[in-house]
Amino acid sequence: MQEDFLHYIWKHKKFELNNLETTQGKAVVVTSVGQHNFNSGPDFFNAQLKIGEQLWAGNVEIHVKSSDWFLHNHEQDKAYDTVILHVVWEHDTDVFRNNNTAIPTLQLKDFINKDLLNNYEKLFSKNGKWIHCENDFASVDDFLLNNWLERLYFERLERKAETIQSLLEETKNDWEAVFFIMLAKNFGLKVNGESFYSMAKSIDFSVLRKSQANQQTLEALFFGQSGLLEHDYENAYYLTLVKEYHFLKQKFKLENNSVVPLQFFRLRPPNFPTIRLSQLASLYFEHKNLFSKVMETESLESFYKLFKVSTSSFWNNHYTFQKTSKASTKALTKSFIDLLLINTILPIKFCYSKEKGQEVDALVLKIASEIASEKNNIVEAFNGLKNVSKSSLQSQALIQLKNEYCSKNKCLQCAIGSKLINN
Repeated sequence: MQEDFLHYIWKHKKFELNNLETTQGKAVVVTSVGQHNFNSGPDFFNAQLKIGEQLWAGNVEIHVKSSDWFLHNHEQDKAYDTVILHVVWEHDTDVFRNNNTAIPTLQLKDFINKDLLNNYEKLFSKNGKWIHCENDFASVDDFLLNNWLERLYFERLERKAETIQSLLEETKNDWEAVFFIMLAKNFGLKVNGESFYSMAKSIDFSVLRKSQANQQTLEALFFGQSGLLEHDYENAYYLTLVKEYHFLKQKFKLENNSVVPLQFFRLRPPNFPTIRLSQLASLYFEHKNLFSKVMETESLESFYKLFKVSTSSFWNNHYTFQKTSKASTKALTKSFIDLLLINTILPIKFCYSKEKGQEVDALVLKIASEIASEKNNIVEAFNGLKNVSKSSLQSQALIQLKNEYCSKNKCLQCAIGSKLINN
């Protein structure tokens, strides 16, 4: 028996409300279970009860055993003098306030439906499961599942919003700068995300604004800050970038000591940091007011058009500075733009609109529903239980579900777990 389950039972009144009585034999009528407290102090604040003939308003403390009161040293804490009812699974001792008055105790196991208890024990039985409900996941009603996944999608957006808010504080509420930093990180993908992130943070956005008139200047800025212009290569393009970067470094007093080194190892050539940095430079060269355009864009196809950029001409037949390759135009693909939308553009759009008091939830949901589902171990595992992920909305929600609920055993806070327990 876990205390979380007792909290769930009390909070949702999953016990026999009629004929309740304390271990001392006094009738209990629950008017209000109170407000669930997730911080220090009693578990539920401001409950309203009738015990015997006495009306009470105060707090409720919940334990597996009555003796846990002393195990947690509540008898030494004045905050627990306001407890009007001690709710336990098993009563093994009486407890008292500091003034030696006994606290009434309700033993829940006397008033619990056996089916509820059996469903709980079945859900939390281990047996090497990937998630607790994997045997029953396929049976979950589609309406309940889709509504829960939609809520989880917004939970994930809110989680990403925390990073955005932190960057806003650092940049003194400069949304364009925050967007550039987040966008750069995602241009670096998983392998070079931190490198691109640190590179973007090393550049004051005012410097980028002053460099946008020339594509080569932007490339020199990004390549130089990323540490890619510190070699002795003998080609005209490279030497021009080195010269331009030295000028920028002196003019703007640039430093890149905190920039994380880039990685080429185990990357497909189209994802080499040289290619991605050139594409990022092209994007900011072609769109001088990129952030405003992103905020104004309201359809997936319009986003594809906005982000349809390629590298500069040198990279048409190069992946690195030294070696030529077969000529090809290296434009951003739709699948790469999808990743930018999922991880940067939609979270930023959501946060910005929320701050401005604009309603954007429906638009974000629409675009997220039109983007193809991500493919990763979590999504594939859920799809193996039930073919549920058909768009990025569902794939993002499933990542949130696995990481924040399943892996943390928060089945009682999950709509799926709650449904299965109450079947």
